[in-house]
Amino acid sequence: MSQLVLPIFPPAEFREEEFIADASNEAALRWLEAPERWPNRRLVLAGPLGTGKTHLLHIMAARNGWELRDGPALRGLPPAPRRGVALDDSDMPGEEAALFHLVNACAEAGHPLLMAAPRPPAAWPVRLPDLRSRLAASGLATVEEPSDTLLEALFRKQLAERQLQLDPAVLAAVRLRLPRSAAAVAEAAARLDRASLAAGRLTRPIALAAIEPLAADDDPETAGSDPVRQGPALL
Repeated sequence: MSQLVLPIFPPAEFREEEFIADASNEAALRWLEAPERWPNRRLVLAGPLGTGKTHLLHIMAARNGWELRDGPALRGLPPAPRRGVALDDSDMPGEEAALFHLVNACAEAGHPLLMAAPRPPAAWPVRLPDLRSRLAASGLATVEEPSDTLLEALFRKQLAERQLQLDPAVLAAVRLRLPRSAAAVAEAAARLDRASLAAGRLTRPIALAAIEPLAADDDPETAGSDPVRQGPALL
């Protein structure tokens, strides 16, 4: 009888000293240095999944004593904020009217409101015209996909957090098959973790099979030396 393995992960920790500054987040970091300069004391932090937006929200909340809230949990009339608010998944509020109330409450109290989402507000499916206009009157800071150096650091960090140790040759083979995106790196670490729990060890075939659905369109082992074809792969 095979044993069912249930992975148990500790809650994510977002320490300021562990955030890695990079050209991809340089502009956003400049915005975050001065909340008093945000238009209407509001800022939207937009960027692809896995690029550190939630980490930055936690840093700003800890640094300034702000409340951390979650967009999908917003329903009805949200509790009046007593200080600044850092709102994750702002583009997916439980109720659109609740987000509207929170935006207004922060503005009336003069509290900063930092919102994070994968896309800028212009791309959110907002139906309330008044909410749309308030979001448009907010500052916008964008985070881009990380540089190769940062992707490498992120991948190693996520493997270390899961206590995964890959043979250097296996790690290199995995990296070559991953697209240059933070989301792909995060998903690859999770898939490798599940594969390790199920198999007991990560051989090259097991590791490559685990990340196969994420692999770049062109396999670097079959793409030859053409650098254009090898472009989508990580490092």
